[in-house]
Amino acid sequence: MKTLVVLALILTVSFARAQTPVSPSAGALAVKKNSSGVEKAVLAAEKQRFEAQVKKDYAMLDRVLADDLVYNHSNGNTDTKQSYIQSIRDGKSKYDSIESQEQEVRVYGNTAIINGKCLIKATNNGETINTTLKYTDVYIRKGNQWQMVTWQSLKVPN
Repeated sequence: MKTLVVLALILTVSFARAQTPVSPSAGALAVKKNSSGVEKAVLAAEKQRFEAQVKKDYAMLDRVLADDLVYNHSNGNTDTKQSYIQSIRDGKSKYDSIESQEQEVRVYGNTAIINGKCLIKATNNGETINTTLKYTDVYIRKGNQWQMVTWQSLKVPN
């Protein structure tokens, strides 16, 4: 009987623990710009990408953008890696500056998610853009290189 009571107690505790709510970011590391290790590497890739967009560094863009990239702009348009880089080459998208204002990284193994806010000054199809965006992008680690596989942004109202 004593064994049965102990077994019931263990099962009850196990069931109660299984029902405990888990934070959406459990198991992930949420950090700001002053991070270290893996998070710093992801943020470095993000910084390199922003700089490459401004400087038209196509070799760097080729390294930090995954071949299967899905780039969802704040205006609803979608680009692939090839079409996105080509839009910069053709001058359809010209970035004057990209200023990071907030960045939070969560890492899940070889996948990292960045939630951020940035100020973009650019020209897109002849239209001047000076806007703040909130965004989510996802990076995956391929060997020693972090590559962005998706970007989704929205304009922050003035």
